[in-house]
Amino acid sequence: MNILLVEDNQILGEALRDHMLASGHMVDWQTSFADGLRASQIAGHDLVLLDLRLPDGDGLFILRAIRRSQRILPIIILTAYDRLSDLIEGLTSGANDYLVKPFNLSDLVDRVERVVTHLA
Repeated sequence: MNILLVEDNQILGEALRDHMLASGHMVDWQTSFADGLRASQIAGHDLVLLDLRLPDGDGLFILRAIRRSQRILPIIILTAYDRLSDLIEGLTSGANDYLVKPFNLSDLVDRVERVVTHLA
């Protein structure tokens, strides 16, 4: 599976990339809103792992742009935002799942499998 990872935190991004690579996935890691938005507009990704708080923009804008494009692309939000209102906004904006940081990497792999299987 080809995963688009949009995460600005270097340590977390490396851990996510390395873990997903070790799980047999390809990872296109982008560290900014602008690069993440650009990458999200290119076909070829099978799933998006999306941080909401990016240094140059809001990840929800990327999520909404993907949904407006009518592509069926699973999106899992990875964020430190843990309020119920943030969860509701993420899911109503079109996310397939919402994972609050910090999280266990094996939980992320399970959620990726679940989301992809559900949409297949």
